[in-house]
Amino acid sequence: MEVVPSLESYAGPNDKHTWLKWTMAALIAVLNGYAAVMMYASGEWVFALLDLLVVSVGLYVFMNKKTYAHRYIFPGVAGMVVFIIFPLAYTIGIAFTNYSGANLLSVEQARNYHLKKSYKVAGGEFDFTLLKGENNQYQLLLTQDGRRFVSPSLTLMDNKSRSQAERQASLIDTEQQVTLVPLEGEPAFSPAPIREIVAHRTHLSELDLVLPEGGIQLTMSSLRKFAAQKPLYTQLTDGVVLKSGVMLKESNLLRDNQRNELMMPNPETGFYQYIDEQGQFVGKSVAPGFVVAVGWKNFTRILTDPGIQGPFFQIFVWTVIFSTCSVLFTLAIGMVVACLVQWEQLRGRGFYRVMLILPYAIPAFISILVFKGLFNQNFGEINLFLEAAFGIKPDWYTNPFLAKVMILIVNTWLGYPYMMILCMGLLKAIPDDLYEASAMDGAGPVQNFFKITVPLLMKPLTPLLIASFAFNFNNFVLIQLLTNGAPDIIGASTPAGTTDLLVSYTYRIAFQGSGGQDYGLASAIATAIFLIVGALALLNLKLSKADQL
Repeated sequence: MEVVPSLESYAGPNDKHTWLKWTMAALIAVLNGYAAVMMYASGEWVFALLDLLVVSVGLYVFMNKKTYAHRYIFPGVAGMVVFIIFPLAYTIGIAFTNYSGANLLSVEQARNYHLKKSYKVAGGEFDFTLLKGENNQYQLLLTQDGRRFVSPSLTLMDNKSRSQAERQASLIDTEQQVTLVPLEGEPAFSPAPIREIVAHRTHLSELDLVLPEGGIQLTMSSLRKFAAQKPLYTQLTDGVVLKSGVMLKESNLLRDNQRNELMMPNPETGFYQYIDEQGQFVGKSVAPGFVVAVGWKNFTRILTDPGIQGPFFQIFVWTVIFSTCSVLFTLAIGMVVACLVQWEQLRGRGFYRVMLILPYAIPAFISILVFKGLFNQNFGEINLFLEAAFGIKPDWYTNPFLAKVMILIVNTWLGYPYMMILCMGLLKAIPDDLYEASAMDGAGPVQNFFKITVPLLMKPLTPLLIASFAFNFNNFVLIQLLTNGAPDIIGASTPAGTTDLLVSYTYRIAFQGSGGQDYGLASAIATAIFLIVGALALLNLKLSKADQL
């Protein structure tokens, strides 16, 4: 009797290649651990957590004998988590924040941005020239109204070396004070080109130049200028006692040195804002803002803000109408054409099938761009024909109704071949005996079509029609290439067009907003789209009875 070796004998953890497996696993763990640390250090802790989770589970599955069978499905599950579940959860999370083009940073990043601001004080502005000598020695030459000052010889680090030194924590002092002296005669060093200033800009910007006259300090204000300026804001880490006697402790509290006022982050608006003597927020917000949780605010805006509510429901209704009409028109044309090309008495059926399937074979974006030219109001062939035959020139792109008709025409052309192919396959499953019995009863082709063909095709087609509805519900490419949502909806507070679908409306809010991209609102709408499409998917499962398998 022949003994068949078990699967574990070939791939078990105790085979001769165990050391190689563990070495590769250790290498993967180290590399991904480093990547996770780098992502966490850059503030992307969510992605760092995802990386650790996926890699840890993967290593456990591939290195544990008990989970051997799961090794074959883990890549698919991991892909679903990384590319479907995680983006969905991340989008839903953004929907509950004020994340937008004006609120991209964290509180710490916004604070550090403000701390880098400066304002000019008495002392004027000086023209700046970088002088280069031998052995990487430099001097700084400053001139103003005929006066010239020069610094002693300095050793400057280029941007790359200084950045590397900061990462390695080997940089002792980040600010260096240099005392200038009046220059008489010509400098010993020659002027360096502008690229030298650019290459050493980080170090130059950290220098404090002190004039011999009154000890005025100068800092770099541009590539060719040094000016007397001071930090606009100072961080008060220990808090401050307000004039009203209130002790205010806030680690992110800033003092405006120019206006002698205090400001602190407002968690309600996501911006730094000035405060009064009682610690209450007053005045305008100071950009840039930071990300804060806003709860259901984005969802309530959809339902209550007139500038969003009206366009949203208008676009939602049009999306449903567009998806429904697209399915009905493509189904009707595809089913009729499929019956015609299956007609045995029709000669050249193979040729007709090939020609009718061509719209499906050509990339959709090419067909859409061709139709965009055909429907051109002034030069398109369709308007030229209509003007010659009937004396009319429809405004396809500026009239909301005609723009929607144009979109349905183009989408029907793109979608009917798919329905035709489905119906051609399903028609072969209908027994010929039914048509023969119907013919004996005196029924004609039209009666056979509506009494036999349509009822027998609709049941297997129903799940596919729902899938087609869901696809058209998110048909972004058609709208983006053909009309880009135009014409616009008057009175909308966000970018919105009469031909926009919900998906293109969401895209425009996220990336084309004139007042700053509103990712939070766009994510809320995307969440609503997910719920609608998810409901359609469940309906599809119910109708196809896939949940009973």
